[in-house]
Amino acid sequence: MKRSDKTRGTILDEAIYIASKTGFEALTIGKLASAVGMSKSGLFAHFNSKEQLQVDVLKAVAKKFADKVITPSLKAARGEPRIRAIAKNWLAWTNAKFMPGGCLFLTATVEFDDKPGPVRDFLVSNQKLWIHFIAQAAALAVEEGQFRKELDTEQFTYEFHSIYQSYHYASRLLNDPQAESRVWNMLDKLLENARA
Repeated sequence: MKRSDKTRGTILDEAIYIASKTGFEALTIGKLASAVGMSKSGLFAHFNSKEQLQVDVLKAVAKKFADKVITPSLKAARGEPRIRAIAKNWLAWTNAKFMPGGCLFLTATVEFDDKPGPVRDFLVSNQKLWIHFIAQAAALAVEEGQFRKELDTEQFTYEFHSIYQSYHYASRLLNDPQAESRVWNMLDKLLENARA
């Protein structure tokens, strides 16, 4: 790995940490430069703009998400075991130490859902891929004969995704000590309804 790539990786890791705690709008070139011990102009050379920094942070988060959630989930057997692995890895993701404020995709969604531009475009594209991944896992469960043939995999995905959103809200905002057990109860009911 080239030194410049390592430096960029270190900068992005710090940017992820800061954005997780303060949000994307509060992540500035100046704040990040101070955190990593660089000049503003030195940091600016890596990103050229705050908007590019935000996009690059989301790209770095997407890579970490693939490494920590998607790839390990693919090691589970097709069907319900994979769906459960996805849920388990996704729950672990929201509590990752490198994101002390929780999932940056949720943070970005709140900040950019009504703001057109490259940051929102990347976020939409990335989330569509994630939703498609879940739907594909459900479709494979249908193919394996574990889920009903007539299962609406898009509806299943919507409900699966909603469980995670509820967990994040309950655990982060409300500090509900039962948030995780509620997730597994909801998931069990969703899977029971989907089974052949």
